[in-house]
Amino acid sequence: MTKRILCYGDSNTWGAIPGGDETTRYTEDIRWTGVLQSVLGNDYRIIEEGYCGRTTVFDDVVENRVNGLTYFAQCIASQSPLDLIIIMLGTNDLKRKFAVGPRSSVIALKRYLYALQDIPMAGETPKILIVAPPVIEEDYKNDPMFLEMYGTDAHAESLKFADEYEAFAKENNLEFFNAAACVKASPVDGIHLTPEGHDALARALAETVKALV
Repeated sequence: MTKRILCYGDSNTWGAIPGGDETTRYTEDIRWTGVLQSVLGNDYRIIEEGYCGRTTVFDDVVENRVNGLTYFAQCIASQSPLDLIIIMLGTNDLKRKFAVGPRSSVIALKRYLYALQDIPMAGETPKILIVAPPVIEEDYKNDPMFLEMYGTDAHAESLKFADEYEAFAKENNLEFFNAAACVKASPVDGIHLTPEGHDALARALAETVKALV
């Protein structure tokens, strides 16, 4: 039976091109979700659910529609049955307007687990793979828009994601993967992945996915 995997994330799951805007994205064969599908083959069905600016649980009155939790239940119910949910969120939580750090993102992810308990879905409850997002590189400061958006501490704060997410995963018997261990954001904006980064992330994740489902 085909294994169904939902990839729930932000602009790096959507495939935003470094230096572009919310209308410029890599083609499906370049995005890590598309590469993952290609590597895993027909025994798996990769369902891509990325959205630019998506946070874990934080509302943005300017950008709107970015709170990932508000759409999570509908998405899971609509796409079920699912064997695995890959969640890679947190980067946008570090924007200055939210005034939080990785620890708050961990607390927010707990609400996703609570939500899963109440979502009507076909099949069994899927496994969860928590992915610590790529580190925000210091290069983001070279872009006035991102510097204004993230302030001066985003790089240092993003380095904490891996330890915080790994501890959260262990505490809740979830699987963990550290994206920063295999990819680095583009020097163009310090946030979004290069084509090579998408490819590396997909191939590293493929091994983890095959071990899980």
